[in-house]
Amino acid sequence: MSFSSDVKKEITDSLPNKPCCRAAMAYGMLQFGHAFGGKEISLQTEQAAVADLYSYLVSKVCGTQPPRRETLRRRTTLHACSFPDEQVRRAILEQYGHSLTDFTVRLNRANLDCDACARAVLRGAFLVCGAVTNPERDYHLEFSVPYYNLSRDLLALLREEGFPAKLVNRNGSHIVYLKESERIEDCLTYLGASHGALEVMSAKMVKSIRNETNRRLNCEQANIDKTVAAAGAQMDAVRRIQKAGALSTLTPQLRELAQLRLDNPDMSLRELGAALDPPLSRSGVNHRLQRLIAIADELKDKN
Repeated sequence: MSFSSDVKKEITDSLPNKPCCRAAMAYGMLQFGHAFGGKEISLQTEQAAVADLYSYLVSKVCGTQPPRRETLRRRTTLHACSFPDEQVRRAILEQYGHSLTDFTVRLNRANLDCDACARAVLRGAFLVCGAVTNPERDYHLEFSVPYYNLSRDLLALLREEGFPAKLVNRNGSHIVYLKESERIEDCLTYLGASHGALEVMSAKMVKSIRNETNRRLNCEQANIDKTVAAAGAQMDAVRRIQKAGALSTLTPQLRELAQLRLDNPDMSLRELGAALDPPLSRSGVNHRLQRLIAIADELKDKN
């Protein structure tokens, strides 16, 4: 199962206790399902648990027979629920203050009886038109709504509940979405998927640790590369001085360091300083090596 499917299964495992909230959750599933109008009320979903909950809640809340169930074989297996009888559709629509002749699909706020009903509607909406990306890949939670006005109603409801969602059109569908990981964690917890929220947090922590480890490794590698390049330049300078027969013209201190660098190409500046007699600080070693490079450049210019 996908991460999104796991989240939906978690939501279906815990129903609201209050009757008004159960009715609101059914309303969210009806309104944001495949179709909700006089000609058709239906749902198509890949999750059998969502189809089961749709059938149970709608029939209980509206006092109707359960919907007709079918299994559709397309690119994926779809569980389809529908109410082919017009009188049943009328009863469902009237239950929520709609009619067979409604021209537009809009959210009827009269169905939000208590403070928790908005949450129940959003839980139902997410089950039938929502999705959340596996947090190991990306942070993205969305509701795909076929009707513009209904998507605006959903956007407003989410924002009222404290989620700064955004709206975009994608291939004819209106996508209400959240991108920030913290917002997604909060939204999943709010929808009743606390385990899913914990998985998002865990994935974020793993990513943070991995990124910090990679940053340190890259920094260490860059320092190693820099040290190797510097050592190569220093040895090249000493060899040029040696080739020009000018080692004997160097001061004893420079001559000692030049020989030490040739004999120990892998030593760091600190290690070179410790090997000198008397020992020299890292900055002192660097100063002398820069002097050797300058001498080599002067010899090159003369030649």
